[in-house]
Amino acid sequence: MQEQAGVLTEAELETGRKLFAGPCDFFFGAQTTEQLPPPDRAEIAFAGRSNVGKSSIINALTGRRGLARASSEPGRTKQLNFFNLGGRLSLVDMPGYGFAKASKAVKEDWQRTMFAYLRGRPNLARVVLLIDGRVGPKASDKEVCDLLDKAAVVFQIVLTKCDALSAAALEARVKEVEAIVAKHAAAFPRVVPTSSTTSLGIAELRGMMGRFAAPASSHP
Repeated sequence: MQEQAGVLTEAELETGRKLFAGPCDFFFGAQTTEQLPPPDRAEIAFAGRSNVGKSSIINALTGRRGLARASSEPGRTKQLNFFNLGGRLSLVDMPGYGFAKASKAVKEDWQRTMFAYLRGRPNLARVVLLIDGRVGPKASDKEVCDLLDKAAVVFQIVLTKCDALSAAALEARVKEVEAIVAKHAAAFPRVVPTSSTTSLGIAELRGMMGRFAAPASSHP
């Protein structure tokens, strides 16, 4: 898809705002690719290390504090959780990766299952790859970038918890990640700094996702 990497237009931002102002509900959980729901609308999947803030970002985007729930035990969630955004788009919360206590077998199983989903899902429009802005990319994040390249799925890196950084530190972090993005064919060039606390970057993410949603007129 040939998209402009620059700032979204006011119209796109407004489309995203209206999209996420509508209903959003959990509708399916799948532990294997055989259990996936029908691919009847575009999907945007959220991936990231355990405790990166996936649940917080999904809740901030939808304005629903308890929609996506974070587990108190990193790596506990083992299924793909699907959320229906007004019948126009699906959000997919993927299990966290990189959890230290997991065995090698568990990590390999995650990679097999997630790769099968990423490679074989025809309606997967984009993967939002979340990286903790405070600590930057870890080895497991870079491995997932390689995985997404192999799956030929467009992904966009989003930095979380950026309210904890000074302006100078955030600028340096974005440049660090942009250097990684430049090495990956499947990576969307724009890196988005966010904070679920201050709403930094939330409007931009909504606008980006609005590009993939079905038209509102087809879902009265």
